[in-house]
Amino acid sequence: MNKAFVKETDNDDDEDGAPQAPPIPPGSKNYITPAGYQRIKDELLQLIDVERPEVVKVVHWAASNGDRSENGDYIYGKRRLREIDRRIRFLTKRLDLAAVVDPSVHHGSDQIFFGATVTYAKPDGEEHTITIVGIDEFDPLHGKISWIAPVARAITKAREGDTVTLRTPTGVEELEILEVSYPAPA
Repeated sequence: MNKAFVKETDNDDDEDGAPQAPPIPPGSKNYITPAGYQRIKDELLQLIDVERPEVVKVVHWAASNGDRSENGDYIYGKRRLREIDRRIRFLTKRLDLAAVVDPSVHHGSDQIFFGATVTYAKPDGEEHTITIVGIDEFDPLHGKISWIAPVARAITKAREGDTVTLRTPTGVEELEILEVSYPAPA
């Protein structure tokens, strides 16, 4: 097989293929909950302590077998090493930029800040419950939205019973804040 078919491009180590972090508004910090910070830290340690050493062993073994140009274990092992290293760099940068905010300091408050779990009603009566979290921990399917999301920005600093205006591409909506809660201090 010709090396041209198996050789990776020269820019495989570049950041072009790296996961792009959601943009942080200029002048803002990368807010994150303690649980989100711990999750990222755990993933980073798993990559450094477990996955990377295993792949290095496979690549070392494959390299000792001789011809590397047609050695699938070697080629794909090296590619996986680049992916792992790219993810390690990404996670390290995210942890360096993180500002850990404990939402339990607002326990008992009815005003909306980072970490709040909020139930709001749309004009048609449809209710939604969301939790405002960091950009690295949002999960819309489980009701976790980023603090930079339009809904989160619209309701921040509002209180239970307030009506806030949300501007969307389809028009303006009025949201009524029904309930605000925070986790209890540990």
